[in-house]
Amino acid sequence: MVSEEMSRELGGSVPIANVQALASSCSGNIPLRYLRPELQSEEVLVDDTLQIPTIDMRKLMVDDDDDDEMGKLHSACKEWGFFQLINHDGVAEEVMEKMKADVQEFFKLPQKEKNAYAKQPTGVDGYGQNFVRSEEQKLNWADDLFLQTLPIPERKMRFWPQQPTSFRETLDKYSLELVNVSKCLLKLMAKNLAINPEQFANMFEDGRLSLRMNYYPPCEQASKVLGLTPHSDFGGLTLLVQVNEVQGLQIKRNGKWIPIRPLPGAFIVNIGDVIEILSNGEYKSIEHRAVVDPEKERLSIAAFYTPCYGTIIGPLPELTKESGAKYKSVSREEYIKYVLTRKPDGKSSVNLMKLES
Repeated sequence: MVSEEMSRELGGSVPIANVQALASSCSGNIPLRYLRPELQSEEVLVDDTLQIPTIDMRKLMVDDDDDDEMGKLHSACKEWGFFQLINHDGVAEEVMEKMKADVQEFFKLPQKEKNAYAKQPTGVDGYGQNFVRSEEQKLNWADDLFLQTLPIPERKMRFWPQQPTSFRETLDKYSLELVNVSKCLLKLMAKNLAINPEQFANMFEDGRLSLRMNYYPPCEQASKVLGLTPHSDFGGLTLLVQVNEVQGLQIKRNGKWIPIRPLPGAFIVNIGDVIEILSNGEYKSIEHRAVVDPEKERLSIAAFYTPCYGTIIGPLPELTKESGAKYKSVSREEYIKYVLTRKPDGKSSVNLMKLES
């Protein structure tokens, strides 16, 4: 069995140069490890009418018997794996805006100050990049600040920036409010899946909430690099907020990449591999990536919500009665060990969990 501390250490990386510093000094000459030749053959579908669904949380909270909005939520989770969540009253606007401002201020700090929070080879928390497994691996055109914020005893405060001075307090408030929104969504999803909402939400009680604050520098050869490698998220739910106005998120649908246009103030929510497994494939995690802009920096904040320690990651019995289990059942610790010892690669985590039909 893998301990909680060991599972965190499994995510360590080979140290690499900070991309923000590299971008300001490379003069258009992109190091080979960042170049992605495969991008030239991949199709990006630019269609303004093709966008992920928008879900109004206020309608659901006022009346969760609203068949239209509940139906939209069910369809979004089943057919898209992504949706934009508006009117999410659980996270106060001023808290979200302060979080955005503090993240921007952190990435504006001198490189030496940011490096004080650099990731260590044996862990995932801190500033830099995660999941770099070898000296040959292709790299993302991005830096991030990754912090586990909940449960509180699991925080590694040495990696929590002290500048700007409000950062720690803001992150604490933002994290607690994110959990409230996440729990509401889980209960609504459970209702749509015809399973017990409280029991489903309790699987995430005292679970892990981690935040990855992303900085994607501009790149003159933006069409040749990636901000974030194609992958699906291995956790339960992801809630992403755009910090500035520069777009970059793309999702894979029917073999083509679709750019996502974030709505002001909305969360972009996506189903993670864990919920695909728990729902026995009723809900789907979706491969996605981040591209970069040739002229402007892009910033975003992604929050990952994962079940609590001791949870069994496998199809819920209520959802296997008609077609049988489509995925293996393993301990949360075994599952975390698998995903943290590999680099993100498409839907490799969830594919490993699938049972042969």
